[in-house]
Amino acid sequence: MDLPTMRTKVRRDLRDTDPADYRWSDDEIDRHVNHTLLDISQAVPQEKISEGLVIPTPASKDIDISSLNGLILVDGVEYPTLEDPKRWRSFRVWAGTLTLLIDETVTADEPLNVYYSAAHTIAADACTLPPHMEDLCSMGTSAYAAYEWAAYAVNVINVGGERTAADYLKWAQDRLEVYQKELKRYGRQSRLKIGKLYAD
Repeated sequence: MDLPTMRTKVRRDLRDTDPADYRWSDDEIDRHVNHTLLDISQAVPQEKISEGLVIPTPASKDIDISSLNGLILVDGVEYPTLEDPKRWRSFRVWAGTLTLLIDETVTADEPLNVYYSAAHTIAADACTLPPHMEDLCSMGTSAYAAYEWAAYAVNVINVGGERTAADYLKWAQDRLEVYQKELKRYGRQSRLKIGKLYAD
């Protein structure tokens, strides 16, 4: 899946498939795609592990994590790495800095792994959404786009008659309701993971 393919899916849902007479511009579709990606990212984010993070020089327990693109939440910190079992550490995150809340001295240039949740992205040639979430993204995007059109069409004369805005609004409401239910279902599934309390 890529952004042009997602636009095509959304336009099919909206029955807006005539390139010579598009009702929504690509920029408008893209804006609603990004809105939907934000929703999905909050419910079912990417699960990522940092690469290349090290204890700074001079040695400090404050680590700059501003390089973690799309960061939503830090879920865990492993330090030092390559231990079995893994050694999970207490931490605090504030203003792009992760602070290790440990008593022992840290070693400069030693690696650490940060496990984190990140926002999904879609571009001209790639998308981070898993395949089973692509139709959900299209559904949410088309619902938001129809809502926008319904609001715009209220005071506009159009060939569809006076019911056009109301019909778009009803279609958008029904579609958004299904989208939100599915989003909650996926969100619950992502949270049903086996966890374990641990101490340093």
